[in-house]
Amino acid sequence: MLTALVAWMNGLPPEAMLFIEMAVCFTLIPVMLRLFGPAGMFVYIAIGIVGANIQVLKAVKFSVFSDPTALGTVLFASSYLCTDVLTEYYGRATARRGILLGFAAMLLMTVMMMLAMGYRPMTAAEAGDAMAWALPNHDHIVALFLPAPTLLTASMTSYLISQFNDVMVFQRIRKATGVRHMWLRAAGSTAVSALVDNTIFNTLAWVVFPWIIGETPLSISALVFTYIIGTYWIRLGMAVIEAPYIYVAGWFLPPEDRKRYRAEIVNQPGQLVSVTV
Repeated sequence: MLTALVAWMNGLPPEAMLFIEMAVCFTLIPVMLRLFGPAGMFVYIAIGIVGANIQVLKAVKFSVFSDPTALGTVLFASSYLCTDVLTEYYGRATARRGILLGFAAMLLMTVMMMLAMGYRPMTAAEAGDAMAWALPNHDHIVALFLPAPTLLTASMTSYLISQFNDVMVFQRIRKATGVRHMWLRAAGSTAVSALVDNTIFNTLAWVVFPWIIGETPLSISALVFTYIIGTYWIRLGMAVIEAPYIYVAGWFLPPEDRKRYRAEIVNQPGQLVSVTV
């Protein structure tokens, strides 16, 4: 069944898959919030950073771009909504905890998969007929999970800087506007942070590190127009979509958290008290 589903999706234009992925991501976030509160956002952020670093290994050709584009943008960018939800409804400290948990999840995943790859692969004689299916899987796992040091460093650097920047910009807009204009701080912080992330990651991954290790760096035109600006328009569109979703998230808060948030708005409209999870 799943093989048939993948084959059906392969028949769709990449642009259609882009919208499907966005719909799935923006649907799962409020569901996770409703079911698990801030812990649900922590889980989504962790999955977002780990999953995006796997997705980035696949590139597709969008009709609007001259060069193929690496995936991972939608999944990773959707984690900014989680960060904004945590900042708005649970406070800056909780949002920062979510960011650090996402960082830790990526490092732990890397360590655990490195350990799995460290086991000597079976020979055909050792596998026998019963486990012959597993013989190619070592190479598949290595291809997916053996991190290129340059990509891992670029990803982790851009992740921490852009996510903490997102919280900072969100809080500064909130300080300027008070409890009003939630859409502005959600869309504004994500738009700024997405550009920061795009610029840092792509510059480090495809220009700076290749130049340092003696490989051919990406051309400046491809870097700017396809990798930074090209995928930024996708993330800018997601920032616009995020604006109403920050209000939707308020409807999906667990009842006790919604009650607490409303009390804070009434009693302390200028700031939020962090919730320890």
